[in-house]
Amino acid sequence: MGATKTDHFTDEQNELAILTKALGHPARIAIIQYLMKVNKCICGDIVNELPLSQPTVSQHLKELKNAGLIKGNIEGNAICYCINEVGFEKIKVFFNQINLHLEKRKNECC
Repeated sequence: MGATKTDHFTDEQNELAILTKALGHPARIAIIQYLMKVNKCICGDIVNELPLSQPTVSQHLKELKNAGLIKGNIEGNAICYCINEVGFEKIKVFFNQINLHLEKRKNECC
């Protein structure tokens, strides 16, 4: 099988792209914000909070989980979701690097 465009980038670059892409939808931002507010919850709680159907919320949860931004543990016959610190630590490091660069440059751009 031939190389894909992502093969030309580092593992770190590909991983950051996956993480940030998962945050590229307002429903997913709303889910993360809700999880920050309640710490952990089940899908039905999120469905009650957002103006989205249960299948749509489940799809967004799946995308966030696959990217590594949330975790889910089975509790009874439901999955309890919470924020995955590891995924957000990687995003934090990336944005901290950008902030350090900007502080050094102090508007020295064109």
